[in-house]
Amino acid sequence: MALAHPGGLNAEGCHNNRKTGDYHCHRAAVAPIRRQALMGGGGSFPNCSAARAAGAAPVRVGDPGYGRHLDRDGDGVGCE
Repeated sequence: MALAHPGGLNAEGCHNNRKTGDYHCHRAAVAPIRRQALMGGGGSFPNCSAARAAGAAPVRVGDPGYGRHLDRDGDGVGCE
């Protein structure tokens, strides 16, 4: 028996869990590679468009890809 949960998936079959803040996939594991490529070399997404394209928005403090420049109101959640 398998339990499903609500929520849409991005093109890679992944999504953020808004309750826990984690990012996980339900299909082949190509998303982490694409997500890292969208983050660039700085360790954070360059902008919210890149975070959304990777299926990571909203991105929270401590999440891979978070950067203060993504958090306009300074509440620890970027690209909300």
